[in-house]
Amino acid sequence: MALPLARLPQGWAPVGHALAGRVVLVTGAYGGLGAAVARSASRAGATVVITGRRKRQLEQLYDAMVSEGLPEPIIHPLDMEVATPRDYEALADGLARDFGRLDGIVHAAASFNGLTPLAVHKPDDWLRALHVNVSAPFALTQACMPLLQKSEDSAAVFVLDDPALMQRAHWGGYGVSKAALERFVEILHQETEKTPLRVHALLPGPMRTTLRRAAYFGEDTTVQPLPDAAADAAVYLLGAQARAARGAVLDLRPAA
Repeated sequence: MALPLARLPQGWAPVGHALAGRVVLVTGAYGGLGAAVARSASRAGATVVITGRRKRQLEQLYDAMVSEGLPEPIIHPLDMEVATPRDYEALADGLARDFGRLDGIVHAAASFNGLTPLAVHKPDDWLRALHVNVSAPFALTQACMPLLQKSEDSAAVFVLDDPALMQRAHWGGYGVSKAALERFVEILHQETEKTPLRVHALLPGPMRTTLRRAAYFGEDTTVQPLPDAAADAAVYLLGAQARAARGAVLDLRPAA
């Protein structure tokens, strides 16, 4: 891994209103990690904009958050597999019009179609993984950069996966895309380190998610923790207290 590693400060836990006044955009919001991030950021006081390609599932997340007593999130359907630069610009324009600001993005959307040898890897699945996991986060971040740069302090958080696994056989387009995403984070950090926009990578440990079930067929995923701890770590990165970790990977994997 080329990026430096960082750890959560010992004993750190999110507190209410840590993100008060901030507007945060979460992609892949109805997935396991995305939904947890939306909830955690909302509990911390942020106005949360949730995106994903399935409007009905976004509505279900909306209903669940409201029923839990959380502030109403804002739904903005966005299919990152087919979205065009104009779609990303329209989202950024809508945020500017409705809120006048954007203080953070958490890129939780991911495309993974299972472990596959390269010899039989479907080209469509390969291209989808590279697009959703690398090209779409680039295009969305680029469209939102003027808003993020206007904030006194803002953050773009990109989710990585264990590099020791990603370089192994059968991880295919997903593994390649996560390696490319790490390099993208490094370049973007170098280009923004003198600006209000902080760039962070988040490396969760094993989590109870749909992606893990697909990757570890036969594993009892219920033994893995829910993605709540990773979501709380994303809230840490979204706040000004994470300035010391800009340009680094916040490593949540259990210590060896």
